[in-house]
Amino acid sequence: MHHRFAPKEHRFDYRIFLFALDLDELAACDRRLALFSVNRRNLYSFREEDYLPTGEALHRRTAPLSPDAAPPPAARSLKERVIAYLAERGIDLTGGRVVLLTLPRVAGYLFNPVSFYFCYDRQGAPAAALAEVTNTFREMKTYFLGADAAAGAAAPFRLRTPKHFYVSPYSDVDVAFDFRLRLPGERLDLRIDDFAGPARTLASTLTGERRPLTAGRLAAWTIKYPLITLRVISLIHWHALRLWLKRVPWFAKSARPQDQRDLYRPHASVAAPSPSDSA
Repeated sequence: MHHRFAPKEHRFDYRIFLFALDLDELAACDRRLALFSVNRRNLYSFREEDYLPTGEALHRRTAPLSPDAAPPPAARSLKERVIAYLAERGIDLTGGRVVLLTLPRVAGYLFNPVSFYFCYDRQGAPAAALAEVTNTFREMKTYFLGADAAAGAAAPFRLRTPKHFYVSPYSDVDVAFDFRLRLPGERLDLRIDDFAGPARTLASTLTGERRPLTAGRLAAWTIKYPLITLRVISLIHWHALRLWLKRVPWFAKSARPQDQRDLYRPHASVAAPSPSDSA
């Protein structure tokens, strides 16, 4: 569900499905699901290279790595990259679990507005969460919610942080994201709001019920929700058109390149160094 409050109201909600994948069980899923494969072609193809590309340069890094840390090579598995990413931030996930909530490639096409990593330490306690946001320019930015963002196992991870990322032409890059992410259990309850100063301008929620991932259910959902990643990107553009028709003010991506920071795979509109970068 998305509900925009300002400058004009606009709301929609849709039914979708997502995969909640334990990164230690990827090979088992590959073996038992005819329509799902890992790092190779299939109707549903989960490619580890599509996520958390920490082996690539980070555009306009605002926080330096610890002195002993180095970007992990791209050849590492996704879980190894998650472990290294958290280690840079003082979290030891050795022996722990990572559950990734996402959509894989569908018929070769990938688009996730946001994927969520829920990380548990070796005792099974929640250690961190990551929100990996992707825009329609294929840029990617990761938001880190550490142990200090969680008040306990039953409480959501909470974080309000400057966005500094171009997500929508109808939302400026200097607003704040407010994350409230509950650990996925029998139900899913995730929320990301936009704030311009003290005013909430947009509410986004993702809710649902857990279902076992079986070959039969995946086949049924393929019929019920065909080509779901294409559906997601199509709906994004459809609602962008509706906002334009409502004359909602919009912002060009190239207007504030200096405020688009800490992102991977920068678009040409921000990738070129500004005079202040080279000074």
